[in-house]
Amino acid sequence: MADSDQQVHPMPQSYNPQSKYDQESTTTNEAKELRRQKQKKWALYIIAFVIFQTGIIVLFTFTVMKFRTPKFRMRPSSSFDTFDIQPATPSFNMRLNAQLGVRNTNFGPFKYGNTTITFYYKGTEVGSATVRKSKVNFRSTKKVNVPVDLVMPATLASNSDLASDLSSGIFTSDKPIEIEWEKWRLCSYSRKRELPT
Repeated sequence: MADSDQQVHPMPQSYNPQSKYDQESTTTNEAKELRRQKQKKWALYIIAFVIFQTGIIVLFTFTVMKFRTPKFRMRPSSSFDTFDIQPATPSFNMRLNAQLGVRNTNFGPFKYGNTTITFYYKGTEVGSATVRKSKVNFRSTKKVNVPVDLVMPATLASNSDLASDLSSGIFTSDKPIEIEWEKWRLCSYSRKRELPT
C-alpha cells in the first residue's frame, strides 16, 4: 500500500536545469556589458569635458590674463604759458602744458609711481617734468596734464640745425619716458622701464 500512495510525476523532456542557468548567466552578462558600455561613455564625456575646460583656461590665460605694456603717448599740445624763441641767435625758453595719455589695454588696473618725462632735442636734454603717481583703470586711457619747462642748454648754441628748425617754426623732440610701475594681477610685479614714444 505504501507503493500505491506515492505518485510519480514524470519530468517533461524539455526541462534542463543547466539551460536555465545559461539563460540567467547570459542575461547577467548582457547587463554587465551594458553597464560597462555606459561607464565607458561617461568616462569619455568626463575626459572630453576636462580637455575642453583645459583649452578654455589656456585660451583665457593667453588672451585675457596676458600682460601688455601700457602705451604712453604725448598728445598734441598747443598750450604754452611762456613762448620765447629767438631764431636770430638760436635760443628758446618755453613753458609747455603737455598732455600725456596713458592707455591701459589690460584687464586689470595699472598703477605707476612718480615718473619723469625727459624731452630731448637731437640727443641733448632740453627739459624734464615729473608726473605724479596714479592709477589707470582697466581698458581705459587716462589723460594727465604736466607743465614742462623747455630751456636751451649752452651745448646747443653751436648747433646749426637749431637755427633752421626755429626759423621754420618746427621744434622736434624725442620723448623717452622712464616709468616705474606696478601691475596687479594674481601677484605684484614691479619693473622699471624706459619706453620711447
